[in-house]
Amino acid sequence: MSTSRPYTTQSRPFTAQSRPATGRPKTAASTRNEGNYVVALIESRGVAHEVGIAALDRDTGRVMLTQLADCSTYARTLHQMQVHTPCIILVPDTFFSGLDSSSGKASSGSLLVQYAMEEFPATPIEPVARKYWNDGSAGMEFISQLCVEDDDRAAILVAVADKYYALSAACALFKYVEMRMNTRFAASSVRIRYVPTEGTMMIDPETARNLELVNNITYKKSSHSLFGVMNHTYTPMAARLLRATILAPITVEASLESRLDAVEELVNNEERFSDVRIALKTLNKLDLDKLISSLAAYEVTISSSARPASARVLQMLNLRSLVRNIPNLRRALHGSQSTLLRIIEKMISDTRLDRIDALVAENLNDEAGPAKTGIAAVNARVYAVKANRNRLLDVARETYKENVGDIHQLCAMLCEKHGLPLFLVYQESGYVFSSKKEDLEGELPPGFINVTMQKGRWLFSSLDLKKMNARMKDALDETLMLSDKIVQDMVGAIQGDSGALYKASDAIALVDVLWSFAHVSIIRPEFTGTLAIKAGRHPILETVQSAGTLVSNDVYSCDSSHFQIIRGPNMSGKSTYLRQTGLLAIMAMCGCFVPAEYASFRVHDALLTRLSNDDNMEKSLSTFANEMVTSAMILGLATSQTLVLVDELGRGTSSSEGVGIAHAIAEELIDIKCFTFFATHFEVLSTTLSRQPGVVNLHLSVQRARSSASNIGVTYQYKILDGEPDEMEHYGLELARLADLPADVMSEAHRVSEALVEKENQSKAESRSSKVSIRRRALLKLKTQLTQAYEHSQLPDEELVAYLAKLQREMVKVLHDTL
Repeated sequence: MSTSRPYTTQSRPFTAQSRPATGRPKTAASTRNEGNYVVALIESRGVAHEVGIAALDRDTGRVMLTQLADCSTYARTLHQMQVHTPCIILVPDTFFSGLDSSSGKASSGSLLVQYAMEEFPATPIEPVARKYWNDGSAGMEFISQLCVEDDDRAAILVAVADKYYALSAACALFKYVEMRMNTRFAASSVRIRYVPTEGTMMIDPETARNLELVNNITYKKSSHSLFGVMNHTYTPMAARLLRATILAPITVEASLESRLDAVEELVNNEERFSDVRIALKTLNKLDLDKLISSLAAYEVTISSSARPASARVLQMLNLRSLVRNIPNLRRALHGSQSTLLRIIEKMISDTRLDRIDALVAENLNDEAGPAKTGIAAVNARVYAVKANRNRLLDVARETYKENVGDIHQLCAMLCEKHGLPLFLVYQESGYVFSSKKEDLEGELPPGFINVTMQKGRWLFSSLDLKKMNARMKDALDETLMLSDKIVQDMVGAIQGDSGALYKASDAIALVDVLWSFAHVSIIRPEFTGTLAIKAGRHPILETVQSAGTLVSNDVYSCDSSHFQIIRGPNMSGKSTYLRQTGLLAIMAMCGCFVPAEYASFRVHDALLTRLSNDDNMEKSLSTFANEMVTSAMILGLATSQTLVLVDELGRGTSSSEGVGIAHAIAEELIDIKCFTFFATHFEVLSTTLSRQPGVVNLHLSVQRARSSASNIGVTYQYKILDGEPDEMEHYGLELARLADLPADVMSEAHRVSEALVEKENQSKAESRSSKVSIRRRALLKLKTQLTQAYEHSQLPDEELVAYLAKLQREMVKVLHDTL
């Protein structure tokens, strides 16, 4: 096949080299689990923002297809790209308008490309000729030909049949892989999945960074992130699944309950928990996805050297190890009560796996193992295939064995001749002589060459040894290539059953993630439509601070208290409280237990936040401009089922303008009726917003104390309490007192402050609109409490009657005070 590159424009208007590498550095920890995706993007013409995405994981060969309707900021598209982190982005060449005359770089006429460049500044963007994006039928043909034969194939074909933009992206993706990456896939060997966006919670990329979902903001190599806390998986497949689940939690309540049932069984059944752990340990660090991909794909220009032959033999040995250890996991899950664990057991009980195991056992030696290094690894490949499968292979192996024997005889002869304690060490180029430094005094006898020192020992060779190494390498290469011929025949037979391998990979990854959840589990969450957490703890801080030092906090939000204003001085814990709420919600919607005494959640369709006060130099945005861009995104995407976290909105501009903007945005969020936690220093917002139904005032508790000038006299208790922070009304005056202002000045300041506060409170109490708002909030709260009691109460009849009587008394008192 020709290896020309026909579908990039002749002038190559945009290449990887034309973009500066200014992106956030990737650590080994993050890259290992993020995948290595080639992502193809296309959007519809006109006003509507219909986007098609096709993503191929270069490591595992899996293909994800998505089509979605997006907003003007492409938040949902960028979210999907965060889940499938791109190493290269493919777009139609018509998305580029030419060269920027000022910079000499390619400029984009597409907002989608501009946002992608800003979000992934170090990722190259490749233009692909438009003709490869205009044929949805070709994309469907690729999918029909390559999609693995399994139970989901028919559903996938139906799901993508009317997704024109996803099919167009798939066509361009497979053409790129074939023409530029020189890789083809065997028929019915690729795991293709259509990923619907409506079944997952949308988390915008900025939120993922600020909440430290997969990476620590301060130290990129640190494990202090939500992924680091929850990741106790043994297999790479499970680590990738966990990362994707954290960035896109599940919103289907039935699926969540199934996961929670499985985790609960692993938590409560210590024997099953231990058996699953032991079974997963036998699969430790073995990547079944990569093995399947290496079997399904092959290079267009196949090399005749022994290196790829050696790699394929090793892959087959790894596959045998995986297939042989799967029954351990099957036995560990046998007799499970959870529906999901029984499904997993069924997935790894496919008879096709036994057929693959039998095929491998028929052709490979039992004693050959994949987890060896040095000469042991070479011998494992040499003797991987059983004898009498190929006469030429048997002869080549015998020749190799004789050459190795000759080398050992040479070493023994030289030891005896020179009286030296010589040993043989195998390196990639062949054998060399070795001797400890203390055993070798003076100069070496003549005939030894290439003398080097390595790790306290001398390494050297001789002409005779080099000649023997050359003969041994020839026999080794011939052995590996003959073995590879048998391995390729096995691969051809296995590819027809690759669907069973993909199914087993998914099952192993899921049970590994569930076991990891069980490992960190505290209390099972409920999904009742109310956000209620008793004694919740920040899951990341809990791993950092000493045991017993982390202050737990309660969270309660429902339809009658969906907008919560949180106040308190700096460093009192407002931001931590917001982040804790978001992280616990994500953990629960992943199907994991949470660190709390009790937890109830609503299934949210999105988590949107405004948490960072930093400038954005890459986008040339000031702090305030960055606030407004994020706020516009939140207002554009938020629904009544969204969880919104806002921290210090409006602090980037003047106080008067900041209050006005914060108030207007808060009113819009109140009208949307999404669950909102709104931390602010603007005291006036507690007054102007409190008349709105569903608004609750909270504050972080602090304790004042007279102290020295080196201490401001405040003890932070990090405890959330109801109401406005009354104890902090004169916090500024306390600070002024520490500056030793004159007593008469401080006395007058206190008198004026208290008079103003008293006048304001009296005005509030006498205000007719204030009384109306109190009654409305009380009625809304009563409605919510009665609905919860009707739908979710498990109290005995006597206790339920007492609870309803209490609600009645509280409502009568409110009506008496306000009418």
